[in-house]
Amino acid sequence: MQPKARQNLLRTSAHLGLLIASAFFLVPFLWMVSTSLKPVTQIFTYPPEMIPNPFQWSNYIEATQYIPFFTYLSNTTIITVFSTIGVVLSCPLVAYSFAKLEWKGRNTMFIITIAVMMIPMQVTMIPLFLLFNKIGWVGTPLPLIVPAFFGVPFSIFLMRQFFMGLPNTLRDAAKIDGASEFRIYWQIMLPLAKPAVLAVGLFQFMNVWTDFIGPLLYLTDESQYTLSLGLQQFQSQKGTEWGLMMAVSTMMTLPVIILFFFMQRTFIQGITFSGIK
Repeated sequence: MQPKARQNLLRTSAHLGLLIASAFFLVPFLWMVSTSLKPVTQIFTYPPEMIPNPFQWSNYIEATQYIPFFTYLSNTTIITVFSTIGVVLSCPLVAYSFAKLEWKGRNTMFIITIAVMMIPMQVTMIPLFLLFNKIGWVGTPLPLIVPAFFGVPFSIFLMRQFFMGLPNTLRDAAKIDGASEFRIYWQIMLPLAKPAVLAVGLFQFMNVWTDFIGPLLYLTDESQYTLSLGLQQFQSQKGTEWGLMMAVSTMMTLPVIILFFFMQRTFIQGITFSGIK
């Protein structure tokens, strides 16, 4: 077999394998969307039917009316957007200092930052709750937003690895031209790190959008609930209405899928530490 033919065969086999693997992840989502459009009499039919007959679009209208869906959507959006802004502002700045600046104790602080990633959330849950309760933040969305402005260890690590791949000659040339350290970071290094910044922003968006434990701990007023709490409330009050519950689940999942679809190229560039051309 000629080398070109062998290469095409390997490429085709790889794509075929990826398509088969992706089906395992796609089928549950398609089943959720299908169930959200089915009438009650079709949900538990055997053998299962993938295509609703008829399409019951009223499930979506009824689901949004049964719970204050748009209030929960607004709360989730506010918390997610501000939390993502906090990570995008703080993590690249901290990561740049770890990657490019020389200061006493830098390596020790970076080791501590990495060590924090190994501490389970259950260990810090009670101390953090007591702290936020002491300063009067429990019952407000502040505990879900403010900590992001002080950095997330995983995002700092991801950004540091990207900055490490950028050549120091750019920084040296800017210093020779008289640029300050902050100007070098803001106008030279940060634009080059755009793929990594968008990647950590997407990670944070997905984590906060689907977070359940945080809102459950700190939000006490039902008018402040997020979609994850609203979905749990819907399940506890109307759990047998699978069509309506799947409709809420679909509406909660779609924004993350749409965002990832439009940012997938940049997202892949960010997590593979592509550097610069």
